[in-house]
Amino acid sequence: MGSCISSVGPQSPVRATEPPEPAATAAAAAVTGRGQSNKGFKPEENQKPPTPPQPQQRNGQLPQAAPAARIVEVKPVRRPATPPAGDSSSNRSLTGEKTKNNEMDDQSEKNAGSEPLSGLMYNSLQKAPSTQYAESELGTERMPSVGTPEASFACSVRLKKIARLVEEDTINKELLVQNLRYAVQVLEAVYEDETKRLCNEDDDLPEVSPNEVPSEVRDWLASTFTRSQTSLKQNKEKPHFRSVANAIRAGIMVERIYRRLSSSSSISVPPNVLLLLKAGLDEWCFDVFELNEVSENHAMKFVGFELLHKYDLISKFKINSSVLENFLYKCEEGYSKWGNPYHNLVHGADVAQTCHFIMHDSKLVNWLTDLEIFATIIAALIHDYEHTGTTNNFHINTNSDLALLYNDKGVLENYHVSAIFTLMREDDYNILTGLTREEYKEFRALVIDMVLNTDMSLHFQQIKNMKQLLSMPEKIDKEKALALMLHCADISHPGKRWDLHYRWTLGLLEEFFRQGDRERALDLPCSPLCDRTVTMVAQSQVGFIDFIMEPSFNVLGDMLEKILGPLFEQQRKAGGSAGPDDDGSASESGSPSIRRPWADVIKENRATWKARAEIEEAEKKQREAEAAEKEEAG
Repeated sequence: MGSCISSVGPQSPVRATEPPEPAATAAAAAVTGRGQSNKGFKPEENQKPPTPPQPQQRNGQLPQAAPAARIVEVKPVRRPATPPAGDSSSNRSLTGEKTKNNEMDDQSEKNAGSEPLSGLMYNSLQKAPSTQYAESELGTERMPSVGTPEASFACSVRLKKIARLVEEDTINKELLVQNLRYAVQVLEAVYEDETKRLCNEDDDLPEVSPNEVPSEVRDWLASTFTRSQTSLKQNKEKPHFRSVANAIRAGIMVERIYRRLSSSSSISVPPNVLLLLKAGLDEWCFDVFELNEVSENHAMKFVGFELLHKYDLISKFKINSSVLENFLYKCEEGYSKWGNPYHNLVHGADVAQTCHFIMHDSKLVNWLTDLEIFATIIAALIHDYEHTGTTNNFHINTNSDLALLYNDKGVLENYHVSAIFTLMREDDYNILTGLTREEYKEFRALVIDMVLNTDMSLHFQQIKNMKQLLSMPEKIDKEKALALMLHCADISHPGKRWDLHYRWTLGLLEEFFRQGDRERALDLPCSPLCDRTVTMVAQSQVGFIDFIMEPSFNVLGDMLEKILGPLFEQQRKAGGSAGPDDDGSASESGSPSIRRPWADVIKENRATWKARAEIEEAEKKQREAEAAEKEEAG
């Protein structure tokens, strides 16, 4: 994470509309410092970012064992489409009775646009002035603007009136032509809108080649997960494939039921490591330090493998286990490169496990696609890959190669993600060979966005933007939601139980102090919290919790409730679980609430730090008094 330390850390610029209070700035630093083809796709080799150490190919192959594939139920949201004119099934009015006019009139009355009208909207349009005008007059001056639902409805009413007048031969040619031209414009607008919608839905089907999905499965996908303009009519035309990544992956996964991957094998997990993972991986206060000790400094390898296995991503994305093991080993080497007390492989494993807890415990996984879960886990694992143990400002102030390369913008964050994708150019470490071209693009974009947003200099703007989204009726973008989740996981240790939090704090401060020592040696000003002789540890932690960590997790909880509230409500109406705890708990607003296990822990840790801060302050005053006495005596 160039994340926490890099941005909140010493002298890190804070990008925010309103400048944070000095206490907030100091506190922030305290806590985190901070294929081309469907198979074997690799990024093109353009200009290379800084290259990590040359990989060492591992020859040892593990026993081959194909993991069992499981079927994931995919329920795409269907969008109503317009039945065709002339379909006998649609030639009824909204009351269910035959109308007195011809079948075209029935259809136009029922469908004023591309979607069926509700009874309330139908009654509202019937009473609209434009509708009354269409029934009583023949001019087009007061007809609704083309492209609106009112225009479609009023046009249908007017055409029925004109049809009767034509039968009676009581309409002149000029008025007839004028109305027909208006009707043509309305129909063209409806056609353009519907075409755009269908194009957006259909553009993913060609990406799934016949070699990946058998024709029978492909046909099943098309009939099950699509809704074309004619699928509600006669079902004679080729159905269109909805542009939903879940449907594509579902087809590939069904195909895997018949064709297992012979190249997959399972990474061997020692029994004592497996016991810890099974007992604690789904818990908020998982002790990653204990796991690292039991696994002999391989916490990242086993957390990474267990999470990918838990979500069945190794099978779903055809990840060769030997390559995966090489990749995880290389990640551990990168995190260990500079011997950091804080930004090391244990931190990477901890952030990945924290992201997993948030997704799993809140049921956010039900909102995400497999590819998004895959990208989130990898982004969490690699977000501080080859961290230098210094802040972004240190790189900028020393004109380091990385600062020059990335133009002083998100120096470490850019390097982390660039270095890891450079590593995956090597066949021995490329875990993305099972992704299609489109999947690779989406995966890469998600990982880049999540890792770059761990830059703490973006913290206040990120929180402000999410608060604005929470106050609006629109849905939350997945990219923004995942970026905030990773950012919060990156700064989460003040919300873990005291022994874990305190150990993280000591590691981070030691990393800060080492930077301060280097700054002093380079005759540079010592960055805030980096002077081991004067730093007030307890006060800095209280400030970080109050100004950075707790507000961030409050926003995270609110975001999860807004995203998942509608899903929980649907489950409740269907007789299922009402929320992540299956207890039907609700917030004051009446919507299902998300469990927030960090809230009580934050209060306890804050109280502990405040008590220590009082002691610190008393000791500081005593030292100052003693110094003053010596000065007077001298």
